[in-house]
Amino acid sequence: MDLRVLVVCPDQDSAKLLGLVLGEMEMMAEHAPSISRGLERLNDENFEAVILDYRADLDSEEFLSKLRQTRKSLNTLLIAIVDGEFSARPLFGLGANFVLYRPLSLERTRLSLRAARALMRRERRRTPRIPVNSSASVAYPGTEDLQATIVDLSDGGTSVRSGNTLPPACKVYFQFALPGQEQAVRLSGEVAWQDASGRTGIRFVDVPQASRRLMHAWLLQNSFRQRQDRPAPPSMPVQPIDPETKTGVKRGTKDTGLGSNRRGERRFPCKLGAELYRLGSTVPNRCTLSDISEGGCYVEMPSPLTGQNGVEIVVRTNEMKLKIRGQALAVHPGFGMGVRFMFDDDAEREEVLRLLALLATGPTLDELPR
Repeated sequence: MDLRVLVVCPDQDSAKLLGLVLGEMEMMAEHAPSISRGLERLNDENFEAVILDYRADLDSEEFLSKLRQTRKSLNTLLIAIVDGEFSARPLFGLGANFVLYRPLSLERTRLSLRAARALMRRERRRTPRIPVNSSASVAYPGTEDLQATIVDLSDGGTSVRSGNTLPPACKVYFQFALPGQEQAVRLSGEVAWQDASGRTGIRFVDVPQASRRLMHAWLLQNSFRQRQDRPAPPSMPVQPIDPETKTGVKRGTKDTGLGSNRRGERRFPCKLGAELYRLGSTVPNRCTLSDISEGGCYVEMPSPLTGQNGVEIVVRTNEMKLKIRGQALAVHPGFGMGVRFMFDDDAEREEVLRLLALLATGPTLDELPR
């Protein structure tokens, strides 16, 4: 579990549900039953996300203010729990990334936290680990000079290999010199994960400024070299469309022909106004999305595009504007068509997950304003 989430929530039932879902997704949850305790933990530790039971009172406002004023929490994902009739727009303006509505439901919480986890991992990928092979001296209570090898390094952590299992519940102190540097890096961290091969992932906790400057300089130099040496990735061939996805559809039904739905992806009934464009065209076609999943959607429009066309769908809500590229599969004249989404990278898929989270966590699934 390398993603840590602080749950600031006085309600024990809600905290228990959140802890269950976070555990299912292999994220480590820490419960703070009060605002004051949550602020203490933010001062002491780094968390990838914070879930705040927002009550629209002075304590909640103080928490939000201090969360964004703390340098190490600037990029922390914020998920707010609010009442069903509460307008979440001001919270998004204060830096919230997602909202959950009371009372929490298991299915909606799972979907929202899945989308949040995708964003957390994207933030992690912004500081990739660089391979390194350096000797390190490790100390922790009961052991003063354990020899280990640093395998890779990032701004926020490292993985090491040693002959001993490091303790998971205490600070571990490191001293090492990076290749090409004479000065030693000294810092402390904590165990994030361990595997059977003897490797241990360390999350940095306390890093003196001098050591941080040394690591930044080395990471900058070596990440540049890595980009220069990295070969261009091969282009992925376009997969042919199975002709069976267009057969056996009765007129007037909404079988989208999307294989992802048959694999059990959760589809959300909705009423989303959207614009659809044929790829390469600037002429908008007004349409309505009547259900959507991570892999595709059904587009209701009286004159759907014919053939296997590439399309772009533009969806606007109060919180976001989303452009999704896809391919028309099952076409039903007079009714609409099924569209399979086509993603260029993980960031585009994560935007769809955010839309699904918005649908799942809203008080209703009625038509969202454009």
